[in-house]
Amino acid sequence: MIREMVSKIRWLGHDGFLIKAGDKNIVIDPYELESAVEADILLISHDHFDHCSVDDAAKVVKPGTVIVTEKDSAAKLSGDVRVVAPGDVVEIGDVTVTAVPAYNTNKDFHPKGNGWLGFVITYNGVRIYHAGDTDFIPEMEALDVDIALLPVSGTYVMTWDEAVEAAKKIMPQIAIPMHYGGIVGTSEDADKFKAALDGVCEVVVLEK
Repeated sequence: MIREMVSKIRWLGHDGFLIKAGDKNIVIDPYELESAVEADILLISHDHFDHCSVDDAAKVVKPGTVIVTEKDSAAKLSGDVRVVAPGDVVEIGDVTVTAVPAYNTNKDFHPKGNGWLGFVITYNGVRIYHAGDTDFIPEMEALDVDIALLPVSGTYVMTWDEAVEAAKKIMPQIAIPMHYGGIVGTSEDADKFKAALDGVCEVVVLEK
């Protein structure tokens, strides 16, 4: 079931993903989309331009799209917007979205006090963690997830080696690197992340 779910995850570049959950399209943090994607559920982690891109959100939103985000991004978006904070849970049909913390510990780009988000998406018993823009934070140790989408670029988020330590704490069955290849970070970061976790957990590096 977990392997099958990985096949339904498409990387849109940077922190953006399309996840097919049955008949629903879940889109996360679309930015500089190269092709049209329709979202039944749109998740926005925080209001930085490369995550809460109003232009890209407009490309994916359709009548009936449910948008789940935090208060800062909500102020920029319109439609069926559900404002959440870490710890909140939203059920949309057979998809459950749990908001979790995402913040920096050794830099100031994503302060903990902002209440910005990562997400745990549960569908058909499989739990997918999208970490958002974050460092390796203590709250990760309490996560129980099957698939983890983790930033690896450094600068604004974890470096690839910090992401390795996060993966060792979270211990998903499958880890997928993100937050590289665009604004900051390269495919080399993803490759190093994968190599360092050899024998620990499976790493799948997705192509756009």
